[in-house]
Amino acid sequence: MKKHAVLITVLFALSVSLVSLSATFWEFHKLNKQQYIDHIFTKYSVITQIYKEHQQRQSSEIMLEANLAVYKLLVMRDNETNNNVLNKGEILKREGFKSFDTALMVNSSGLYTKNSVSNLRATMIEYKNHIYFFIETQSGAILIEDEELEPYDYLNLLYAYSTIFMIISFSFVLVLHKLRPLIRLRKKIALFGNGNMKVSFKTKSCDEIGLVANEIEITKEKIKTILESRTLFLRNLMHELKTPIAKGTIATQMLDSEKQRNRFTSIFHRLESLVTEFALIEEVTSISDKRDFKEYRLVDVIDGAIDMAMVEREAVTIDIGGEIKVNVNYRLYTTAIKNMIDNAIKYSVDAHVKIVMINNELCFENRGECLAHPLQYYIEPFTKENPSKNSFGLGLYLVDSILKAHGQVLAHEYDRGVNRFIFA
Repeated sequence: MKKHAVLITVLFALSVSLVSLSATFWEFHKLNKQQYIDHIFTKYSVITQIYKEHQQRQSSEIMLEANLAVYKLLVMRDNETNNNVLNKGEILKREGFKSFDTALMVNSSGLYTKNSVSNLRATMIEYKNHIYFFIETQSGAILIEDEELEPYDYLNLLYAYSTIFMIISFSFVLVLHKLRPLIRLRKKIALFGNGNMKVSFKTKSCDEIGLVANEIEITKEKIKTILESRTLFLRNLMHELKTPIAKGTIATQMLDSEKQRNRFTSIFHRLESLVTEFALIEEVTSISDKRDFKEYRLVDVIDGAIDMAMVEREAVTIDIGGEIKVNVNYRLYTTAIKNMIDNAIKYSVDAHVKIVMINNELCFENRGECLAHPLQYYIEPFTKENPSKNSFGLGLYLVDSILKAHGQVLAHEYDRGVNRFIFA
């Protein structure tokens, strides 16, 4: 998920925006619809007044219908329609009321006022896109269709919602479209990091991402030039060194003094070893892909390392199954194991090293004193524990470089008199 954090953030922002927009419009729709219903429900008062006067005066039905027709109201007489409206219609609003009536009466004492209270209930119903009012009193009930009113229309609100929804969605689509070059740039950077020097970052885009890509392209060309110059320098240097070393070795054999001859032979041998180690370091740092990596049995790689180290087989104990395989550059990985065998034997108290697998990790064990410094000290170039040893201090540095090229690291632990170096 971390690789797509920006994309996920944009999609999350889009989701939150659209959900918030939908929730807001939904609440606005409910509020707007309720306000519309409350507004048109007030018409029940006119209907109630006309109906009450009809009941009090006992006027004809024709008169009642005529009075209601003035307000575009139609009395429903069809029983089947009435049943459908009352049973199947959607009740929009219903309220109960108390009606106070005042009447002038005459008795033996004279005129007096009589107040009466009657219960009313008004129900507004929607059925098949028509609005009906159902008025109920103590003396009867009537269903009336309003020919003027129309049900709540949400199309305008839906149009506004759809427009804003599309605008937000389109805006985020544009953002995602602008992020696509960033995704491609990340993939190209990954290829470049893996050693593909042919990848091109150049683009015609003039936005911020395009400017960054073009700057990376310029930087890549500078790095490529530096690497080529470095490689050429090292190879020429090693080539030029090998010639005088070879001549010096030959000339040494012509010395009359055996002591001097042995001394110069040792010096030129060490110089030749140094050039060889430099060549290996240059090869490790120049690995650009995994094409030279193949699958080998680990015991075969270790056997090759023992042969390269030119040590007695009795000095090395191997406790590794023949079924274990590794995907490595054979020459480099063998060199790393050979250096570990050399160091383990050189700094052990019994000139013996044990190679085992612990928790699927290759380990080199030798008996001796614990390291005087942290491991990081020894994997620096030209660092060694004992200056008197015949070494340039590049052994562990070379091992660490080879392991890094294979996606591994070198670790160390000390347990009851045993130094354990681990390919983790």
